Amino acid sequence: MRLAIIYYSSTGNTEMMADLIAEGARSGGAEVAVLPVSQCDRSVLESYDVFAFGCPASGQEELDDLEFLPFYETIESDLTGRKMAVFGSFGWGDGQWMRDWEERVKHAGAELFESGLAIQEEPGPESEAIRDFGYRLVTE
Repeated sequence: MRLAIIYYSSTGNTEMMADLIAEGARSGGAEVAVLPVSQCDRSVLESYDVFAFGCPASGQEELDDLEFLPFYETIESDLTGRKMAVFGSFGWGDGQWMRDWEERVKHAGAELFESGLAIQEEPGPESEAIRDFGYRLVTE
């Protein structure tokens, strides 16, 4: 199985999550690419079986609209039937951006893996749970 973890990270917290998900997925036998969204275009959809998209909360608990959202909008119509996960970090609020994103993914017709993985601030005690999320993503 080939997994693409495509992320945007403004403070490094979501990037840390991406790396932990990759560790877990690799332990589950997946071939994993961890890709900053700035290095991706829609052709990435042709090369992978499963996707994990990461974006922290921005503004009023929204997806980053400078780098991440423009990319995501170019591929959103091609997500139908694809297995994918969403993840990210936030500094304040209650995670509404993640709940909104989950609904958006479902509306696009993608097969959302579990619910979005959201953590407040930097991964710490959640690190093992984040690795396990990656493992489950490629083994379930």
